[in-house]
Amino acid sequence: MALHAGYSRWCYNWGLSLWNALYKDGYKPNIRKLREVFTNHTKPLYPWMKNLSSKVYQYAFINLGEAFKRFFKGLGKYPKFKKKGKSDSFTIDNCGKLIELNGWNHKLPFIGIVKTCEPIEAKTKKNHY
Repeated sequence: MALHAGYSRWCYNWGLSLWNALYKDGYKPNIRKLREVFTNHTKPLYPWMKNLSSKVYQYAFINLGEAFKRFFKGLGKYPKFKKKGKSDSFTIDNCGKLIELNGWNHKLPFIGIVKTCEPIEAKTKKNHY
């Protein structure tokens, strides 16, 4: 899970860095274009990314886009770079299928079996991104 959290943080920070550079050069960046550049030009340069879920980087860009939307509406501060070990997180989904969490052991997509300290019973919700 630490690899996926690091991947998410790396993508978010990469997107924020590129956004800042483009804006400084007089362009008006958007998340769709950043994700397109990442997918077509940056991701192929890093072979280690192929071993992780592509959903992680997609959600990292969605989160960055939401941060900018909140900023432009005056509901939040300008997005900051994420730091390792501080609220590490990532989002992963099961390609539209529900993930059921029942008991102590749970099978997560791309991660495998995860054991919890307490039994959990829940179903994931569908995201509509």
